[in-house]
Amino acid sequence: MKVAKIKTLLKSSKFNQVSAVQGWVKTFRANRFISLNDGSSLENLQCVVDFDSLEESFIKRITSGAALHLEGTLVKSQGSGQTIELQVKKIKIYGDSDPEKYPIQPKKHSLEFLREKAHLRIRTSTFAAVMRVRSALSFAVHKFFQEKGFFYVNTPIITGSDAEGAGEMFRVTSLHPKNPPLDNKGVVDYKKDFFGKETNLTVSGQLEAESYALGLGEVYTFGPTFRAENSNTTRHLAEFWMIEPEMAFYDLKDNMNLAERFIKSVLTDIIKNCFEDLKHLDVRLTKEDQSKPKDERSPMGLIEKINFIIDNDFKRISYTEAYQILRNSKPNKKKKFKFPVNEWGFDLQSEHERYLVEKHFNCPVILFDYPSNIKAFYMRRNDDGKTVRAMDILFPGIGEIVGGSQREERLEVLEKCIKDLNIDVEELWWYLDLRRFGSVPHSGFGLGFERLVQFVTGMNNIRDVIPFPRTPQNAAF
Repeated sequence: MKVAKIKTLLKSSKFNQVSAVQGWVKTFRANRFISLNDGSSLENLQCVVDFDSLEESFIKRITSGAALHLEGTLVKSQGSGQTIELQVKKIKIYGDSDPEKYPIQPKKHSLEFLREKAHLRIRTSTFAAVMRVRSALSFAVHKFFQEKGFFYVNTPIITGSDAEGAGEMFRVTSLHPKNPPLDNKGVVDYKKDFFGKETNLTVSGQLEAESYALGLGEVYTFGPTFRAENSNTTRHLAEFWMIEPEMAFYDLKDNMNLAERFIKSVLTDIIKNCFEDLKHLDVRLTKEDQSKPKDERSPMGLIEKINFIIDNDFKRISYTEAYQILRNSKPNKKKKFKFPVNEWGFDLQSEHERYLVEKHFNCPVILFDYPSNIKAFYMRRNDDGKTVRAMDILFPGIGEIVGGSQREERLEVLEKCIKDLNIDVEELWWYLDLRRFGSVPHSGFGLGFERLVQFVTGMNNIRDVIPFPRTPQNAAF
């Protein structure tokens, strides 16, 4: 018999049809009512065992976490809370679950506890909802770019360059850890390593994507990136996924237009396709907020916040305008900001970004033309000699969610930037070649996928929006 998804059966109005389902037991009450979930839906299917032929030893095996195959007849439910239930005629136990040891019991568990059970936390309603949303977001990303004619490019995970200049990278080597070969200066000789040079896990696919944009026109990468930053905050992971489009013949304005359309598109898809999961996560966030002091609560409900992005035009202002607003703001004058706004050129913090979005403009904000000293070498210099054509998109609740720029297409200017920052020119010879052979104005941006999933799901800790988080001292699964 063909097995149906619970999500499909819950929408069915065809009563008295014979159906088969498979899934995991959430609860088993009164030796009669099995609450079954197969991961396809937030809701469970109530399955009623209505015969006495089962042996007691068999019944005792039907516990929370056990995997079952059930066959029976779909009927109109006699109880409240659901319209349909399965009258069970046949039960097969695929996998037993020890009720004494199974950690995911039908009760509220702390997120901290569930992180220690990352291999099983997907069986909770909240994490199942988060991961279904994550999956739908991933599809929406590809759908947007594919429909716009972009080409999907897989950039290297192992790289010899540091796109961000951060220096916080994971080394990739096949050399013996206790007895590596040394050169005549007593330094590790990476010429004898697997790749013949020092290599690392990538922090970004941007530079390689640029080269493909200057041949295919419009491309995007969507893959894993890595940063060896020893940070245990709720916003940082050592392994995370990045969405990075690169477009030839785009200036900064084109870049901002694309980023705004992209964000609104994927959020619209999520509202359409994951509404039940979002409602569950909205209720969870509201309950969580009620336990916080008033000034720490979310300014909007989860679904309200998503619609806030979809429905509002993004306000565009220069960094200099934002600096003037922040410097003259009440929180700054009353010394309420943790990081006071004094001199022009400082790097905005989350509290400043959120003030602009949530208090001053009450809409999403795009800041552009940042000071060159706080941005990367590859961003196009403006004629004022002080700023670059960079742009950041700011959201309520989190601040920056997208960072991008028009890239520096002028060879002489790029060479000078690299030299001024003491970056090894030899490592970027191929990147400079892109400016030697048919250079054009081009732009791109980066969006940390987990940051987007955090925003959409309302989860406060980034470790709760990726299946198996990698953080300092944590690679358990």
